[in-house]
Amino acid sequence: MAQVRSLDALKKKFGSRNPILDLEIRDVIDRALAFEAELARVKALIRPPGFDWYPWDSFGTLWNLDRLLTGRARFLRAIAGDEPMVDVGCGDGALAFFFESLRYRVYAIDHPPTNFNNMRGVRALKEALGSSVRIAEADLDRRFRLPARRCGLALFFGILYHLKNPFGALEALAASARYCLLTTMIARVTPDHRIDIRDAPLAWLAGRDGLKGDETNYWIFSEAGLRTLVDRAGWDVCDWMVAGDSGETPCGAEPDLRVFCLLRSRAFPELRRTQLLAGWHKLENQAWRWTERRFSIALEEAGTVTLRLTAPDFLPAPVALSAAAGGIPILRRVFPHPGDHDFTFHAEAGTVEFELDRALEPTARDGRERGVIVRAVEVRRGPGMSGPSGAV
Repeated sequence: MAQVRSLDALKKKFGSRNPILDLEIRDVIDRALAFEAELARVKALIRPPGFDWYPWDSFGTLWNLDRLLTGRARFLRAIAGDEPMVDVGCGDGALAFFFESLRYRVYAIDHPPTNFNNMRGVRALKEALGSSVRIAEADLDRRFRLPARRCGLALFFGILYHLKNPFGALEALAASARYCLLTTMIARVTPDHRIDIRDAPLAWLAGRDGLKGDETNYWIFSEAGLRTLVDRAGWDVCDWMVAGDSGETPCGAEPDLRVFCLLRSRAFPELRRTQLLAGWHKLENQAWRWTERRFSIALEEAGTVTLRLTAPDFLPAPVALSAAAGGIPILRRVFPHPGDHDFTFHAEAGTVEFELDRALEPTARDGRERGVIVRAVEVRRGPGMSGPSGAV
């Protein structure tokens, strides 16, 4: 087999080198585009593979997450935490290898009889990449356990309607995974188009001819049916979105409707982390972010916070920055000249909101509202500024 660049090299190229700046979903998408191109290069070097590669776009679902995810969940570490991730129904493992390149421990799970190439693709890529992704086989229609006792995030993309026992699979997943990103097809009418089922907790079972000629498709839920299913299986809905295209589905001319959702298992407490919230632009140079005029952070616990920021020289000075929590002012400071500054204050756990007295307006060249550049948000925990330092 041809020698290709090791995954350690890919981690250095695509993984975050700055642990104090978490990846927001737009950052994840940008890195996925680069990784997808690199993965195509690696596949081209494995000749001949002796099997057909998984033909569908494994990265396509990520683009929809920018519209789906809100609030804390827009930052990957807020839902994945420090625990392993699991890619259920992994295909050739493209997403598993991608998230490994972002420095996550990842398990790739599939069932060889229903995997497109009997899992030869994921194993070939693991060897070619020098990957540490753990590959596991599991029949999701039987009672199963994840390879790790606890996972931070499970990817469950396009799998549910391929299962004979979707209730059991979701229930088993909720016992081990804290969060789940799920996508699946839904229906709004019965196959004969006579009954509107969108608001009824129902599902219909495909016949032996399958759906779109695929006999591995089984249960298609209504939107209300899917919400009932995830609730009964032990999940709370964090974010939910229905999207469709103009193509035909097994229901005839009905648009191809899919649900994209973020679920949280009720078996585990919600993660609370110090993190960025609203008003931040994408990570640049793996080192800093522009803010909007208003921006915010969430503090896991009380502490002394320092924003290490740069007031740009093309923003008219002086510039004033204010911090508040729950509408109560904490600190206002005026920066008399452009350049590097520290903004330090003490705050209790919760949301801290910042506001600048001015910002750069969007232009034809740059459509963003831009305030200041923040290089770090450092938190020294506790009222006495003692203990280990942390950062967002």
